[in-house]
Amino acid sequence: MLNIAFEDGCDFAMPAELLRVESPSAEVRGHSPAEKKTVGGKINVRIKAIEPVGNYAVKLVFDDGHDTGIYTWNGLYDMGVSQRSLWDGYLRALAEKGLARDKLGQK
Repeated sequence: MLNIAFEDGCDFAMPAELLRVESPSAEVRGHSPAEKKTVGGKINVRIKAIEPVGNYAVKLVFDDGHDTGIYTWNGLYDMGVSQRSLWDGYLRALAEKGLARDKLGQK
């Protein structure tokens, strides 16, 4: 879980799984919305490290080896605000593609 508070008083608790599957990296997002990948099997993923990127972002390093996403503060704020819809969309995409949140349930 990543707990983050912003100067305007908003604070969010975001699961590592959601941050991983919604990574802003090209590996996950592709170069257009049509290229976005649905990543299953990440229910137990953990954040291994948080590295600053200038004053505008952080790089999250996950224990599955993924470390290419640069999460801007604005991006994290937007993810926090839309967390419920992102989560629902993720679950819907998993179901549509026959994937599961855990590795054992993947087809």
